[in-house]
Amino acid sequence: MSSGDGLAAARAAVAAIQDLESGPEALNAFLAVADVDELTLLNADGPLAGVPLAVKDNIATLDLDTTCGSKVLEGYRSPFEATVVRRAREAGAVVVGKTNMDEFAMGSSTENSAYGPVLNPHDRTRVPGGSSGGSAAAVAAGLVTMAFGSDTGGSVRQPAALCGVVGMKPTYGRVSRYGLVAYASSLDQVGTFGRSVADSARLMDVIAGHDDRDATSARRLVPDLEAAAGRGVEGLVVGLPKEYVSRLLDDDMRASINTAVDALRDAGAQIHEVSLPHAKHAIPCYYVIAPAEAASNLSRYDGVRYGVRRPGDDLVSMYEATRSAGLGPEVKLRIMLGTYVLSAGYYDEYYGTAQRARRLITEDFGRVFAAGVDVILTPTTPGPAFELGERTDDPLEMYLSDVFTVPANIAGIPGISVPIGRVRGLPVGAQILAPWWQEERMVAGAGALEAAFGVGGA
Repeated sequence: MSSGDGLAAARAAVAAIQDLESGPEALNAFLAVADVDELTLLNADGPLAGVPLAVKDNIATLDLDTTCGSKVLEGYRSPFEATVVRRAREAGAVVVGKTNMDEFAMGSSTENSAYGPVLNPHDRTRVPGGSSGGSAAAVAAGLVTMAFGSDTGGSVRQPAALCGVVGMKPTYGRVSRYGLVAYASSLDQVGTFGRSVADSARLMDVIAGHDDRDATSARRLVPDLEAAAGRGVEGLVVGLPKEYVSRLLDDDMRASINTAVDALRDAGAQIHEVSLPHAKHAIPCYYVIAPAEAASNLSRYDGVRYGVRRPGDDLVSMYEATRSAGLGPEVKLRIMLGTYVLSAGYYDEYYGTAQRARRLITEDFGRVFAAGVDVILTPTTPGPAFELGERTDDPLEMYLSDVFTVPANIAGIPGISVPIGRVRGLPVGAQILAPWWQEERMVAGAGALEAAFGVGGA
C-alpha cells in the first residue's frame, strides 16, 4: 500500500468530520481536527494501516492541542505524545482529531465539557454517556473506525453502551498510562472503541504491553485478542451477579440482559448465579478515592507551568484567579470533596474506610473467579441514554449511571461492553468482566454476543 492510498481513508474521515460538525446535525464530538495536509502514515503495512483514529482529548498528541475539555488547558500543546498514540501510529493508524469529553474525565454524560455537550448520534436530544462521549459518538456516527478513550469508573464502557458501539478497558497495568492526563491514578486506564469487537480488540492488541515510562505497566504476555473475538464460548462458565439485578435496573434493560443470557447459553456457555455482596459499596467507595486522587493530581493546574494564567496581586491570588476561571463546577466540586476526605481528622474515617471497602470488592471478584467462573455478565448501564439536562441537577442520579461499571475499576479487572439491541429505540449494552490478565475470555464472550445480535446490536 502506498502512503497516498493509506491516507485516503483518513482524508475522507477528516472531510466527513468537518462536514458534519459544521452543519445543523453537528454532534460536537471533536475539539480539534487534523489538517489534511499534515496527515502522516508511518507504516503502510501495519495492522492499522490507514485506519482513521480519534483520540480523547486527555491523551497527549504532538500535532493537536490536549485540553482535557477544560478552559484551564485551552491551547495547550503537549511536547510529547502518549505511548498508546505512538504505538497506534507506528502500526499505521492516522490520528484525525481529538474528541470532546467531560472536563478532566469527571462526568458520566459529556455535559461537563467546557466546550459544550456532545450529542448522541442516535438521538440528538440525549447524552452519549461519558466521560469519553466524544469518542463513542464519533465511532457510532461512522466518522472513524476506532477511537481511544479513558476509563476511570466506566468512561469507555458506559458511553459505548449508550452509543451502540464496543468499548473495552484492559486489566490495570496492561496498557501504558504514559501521556494520559491523570485524574485518579490508581483507577485511570486507556480503553478502546470500535464498531465491532474485532476492531476494539485489534486496537487493544497494538497498544498493550510493557512500557518503561509507566511504573504501573506490567511485564505480561499479551494475548491475541482479535483472534479471541471469534473463538466461541463453548463450555465457558458465565456468572450472573444477583446483586446487579436491582431496583436501579430498568425493566426493559432487564429483559435485554435475559436475552443476552439466552444467547450465551445457546452458544454453549454455562450460566451460574454468583454473589458480589460488596458491589453495593462501589459508588461511595469510588467517590471518595477518585476525588482524593484528583485533588492531588489537579493541583498542578495553577497557571505557573502550563495552560492559561489569570493575573493576580501575588502568587496566591494568581493561583485563585487561574483555578477559579479555568476549572468548571464539577471539577471544583470533586477537588473540594477530595481535599476534605484527605484532611486531618477525616483521612481514616473516609479515605481509609474507602480503601478497606476497595479491598472487599476486589476480594469478592477473586472469590467468584477462583470458584470456577470464567467471566461475569452484567448490564453496562441501568437503561438507555437519558435526555440532555435530565440529571445535571441531581449528582447522585448522574453518578449512578456508572453503578455497574465502577466495580471493575475498583478491582482493576478488565471489562468490555458490547451492544445487545435497543430499549425504547435506543442502544444498550451488556458488560462482560474477566479475571485479571484474562482479556481473551471476555472478548470471546463479546464476540458470541455480537454474533447473536449483530454488529451494533442491530
